[in-house]
Amino acid sequence: MSAFRLNVCATNPKREDMKSPAVDCLVDARSDLSWLPKEVLEGIGVMPRKSRSFRMADGKLLSRQVGYVILSCGEFETSDEVVYAEPDDMKLLGVRTLEGFGAMADPIGHRLIAVSTLAASASPLV
Repeated sequence: MSAFRLNVCATNPKREDMKSPAVDCLVDARSDLSWLPKEVLEGIGVMPRKSRSFRMADGKLLSRQVGYVILSCGEFETSDEVVYAEPDDMKLLGVRTLEGFGAMADPIGHRLIAVSTLAASASPLV
């Protein structure tokens, strides 16, 4: 298996005519949230809604702003929280976005594959 990248566009949910150019992102199912450059999000008028802390792979703790956007990649689209990435941060397509897309990463074919979403359990709760 190998890491791969896909182009992701962000749209302002309050002004759907404001859409970013494609951003080359690393598909990273180990990252909860997607990370897009701060300038891209500001460029489409998305305002930060809150600040969150993130533990990086090297153990470092970072604080970043988070906003709400509509993300699209090819035929896939979802609304999600997105991290305002600083210049030294990676641009990532995270697992929550993949789940919102109803897709899974195919690291062999370097693409997204549509999957069925699981519904509630068929067995009654005890």
